[in-house]
Amino acid sequence: MVVKRVDDLPDKIGVYILKDEKGNILYIGKSISLRKRVRSYFQPTGNPKIKTMKKHIDHIEYILTDTEREALILESNLIKRYKPPYNIHLKDDKRYPYLKITNEEYPRITITRRITSDGAYLGPFTNTFAAKKMIKFLKSLFKIRDCKRMDGPCLNNQMGLCYSPCTGNISRDEYMQMIRRVELFFQGQYKDILEELEEEMEDAASNLEFEKAATIRDQIISLKEVMGKEHTIFTRGIDKDIITGRFDNKAIIMILHIKDGKIIGKDDFTMDNTNKENPKRILSAFIQQYYSTPHQIPEEIIMEHDIDQRGLLEEWLSNLKGVKVKIRKPTGRSDLKLLKAAVKGIQTLSKEKVESHKILAELKRQLKLPNHPRRIEGYDISNIGREAPVGAMVTFIDGKPAKGLYRRYKIRARGPDDYAMIREIIKRRYSKDETKADLIVVDGGRGQLNLTLRVLESLNVKIPVIGIAKRDEKIYTASSMNPIKLPKDSRALHLIQHVRDEAHRFAIEYHRKLRNKNFKASQLDKIRGVGPKRKISLLRHFKGMEGIKGASIEELSQVDGINRKLAEKIHKHLHKPQGGHN
Repeated sequence: MVVKRVDDLPDKIGVYILKDEKGNILYIGKSISLRKRVRSYFQPTGNPKIKTMKKHIDHIEYILTDTEREALILESNLIKRYKPPYNIHLKDDKRYPYLKITNEEYPRITITRRITSDGAYLGPFTNTFAAKKMIKFLKSLFKIRDCKRMDGPCLNNQMGLCYSPCTGNISRDEYMQMIRRVELFFQGQYKDILEELEEEMEDAASNLEFEKAATIRDQIISLKEVMGKEHTIFTRGIDKDIITGRFDNKAIIMILHIKDGKIIGKDDFTMDNTNKENPKRILSAFIQQYYSTPHQIPEEIIMEHDIDQRGLLEEWLSNLKGVKVKIRKPTGRSDLKLLKAAVKGIQTLSKEKVESHKILAELKRQLKLPNHPRRIEGYDISNIGREAPVGAMVTFIDGKPAKGLYRRYKIRARGPDDYAMIREIIKRRYSKDETKADLIVVDGGRGQLNLTLRVLESLNVKIPVIGIAKRDEKIYTASSMNPIKLPKDSRALHLIQHVRDEAHRFAIEYHRKLRNKNFKASQLDKIRGVGPKRKISLLRHFKGMEGIKGASIEELSQVDGINRKLAEKIHKHLHKPQGGHN
């Protein structure tokens, strides 16, 4: 329903949507009395955000609900979907990835930034690099399939990294047991997994299945290493999240995740539109937007500060998780010890955020940027000798490298065309991700800047770009014909240099990796008699090319499928002078 006057709103439970004359959503809220709540916006207030917002209100839409909990759920979903400018919401939550367990017959584990109904989700994770590292570990630990299509055995199977359900090596029930263990792992239930594995290892040994027992033993060792790295606070307890915050110009929220009595993770978030807002409302908004899947929700949420709508949020979270969830203040020694760790962490984080804000403010002022350059992307191309040209993108968030958001590209464009190569990597970057940078940095002067601007214009992407030349460290912008020369001790200059140099390093590193990979592959591929199977046997036996090159003829001949004559041929080929390669 749509109304123009507050008095036309019903005195009932529901969600209200404030809109301007063009129909743009300004604010979304809920109340047990729509009329009373919306009327409060038009009372005298000292809140600058409300003062500004009410100047733009043209009409009000509302949706009635049967219960306050239904209104809470609807409000939360609408805020996440539309991100109204005057609502409190998680900063750039699209950039936080989730771990997804697909709902295929034999599920895979992937990283995604979009939640749909086609799988189970864990997260969000603020550290993408750590999430990728964890997935790699879990795939190797539980030998979960990696391929998108199950069309026969692959290299992972031959390397012992996958149970290969595509070949019938493992039943679906056995495979789903591995998936269940992945879920237990993320719930911190390491001991339960360990007990199961130890029992399976004993059964395998009793049945004289020594290879299977050895595989399980390796899994147990890897799991114990992870368990040993966790920081134990107390002996045993229910799953908890410890939440604390700092509420200055921008709200910063920190969460410690406690599973099975251990700190297994830490996340921090920035909240938008929080200036002069009540911390109780900020924390309530955070909980609504952060907890979106049952896997995320602990049995207890311990808050340093009071919170709005505690009972309603408990009811909503309990319904979502399927068990009773409690939100409470800390009690007892273990709670206080955990809270102390969280407070110490957020104090350090707050100082870092303040310093970062100063640097970004200086950068905005010096370069005359429209917004704080919170997200900066640096691009570089490496095509030494025109061999294996690659592109690289690095991302800095709040002045710090966000390595989980780095991207590298094999250049498909043919020939020495810098414009085509830059266009390709920027097009590939922005065709898949809607999250735009606040500033793009390229290595070079006016020519490289103009090249990048042409690329962005051709793609209809509007982002400020600067070029920084290594020779004199001058900064070139589109808005000025004269380059900008910042003082050598300028922290804004140091940040730009860091972005440029990091992009260059990342591109060079990838270029060398591809060259070495191509060179190493060609070394074995050129030996007559060494086919794919023998190549894999050699690589597995010696753990890579360096091991093969260091092996004697006798050691080479011990590998399955390699006789003495072939071993001599391999040894001779690998130790002859390789002209043209370093």
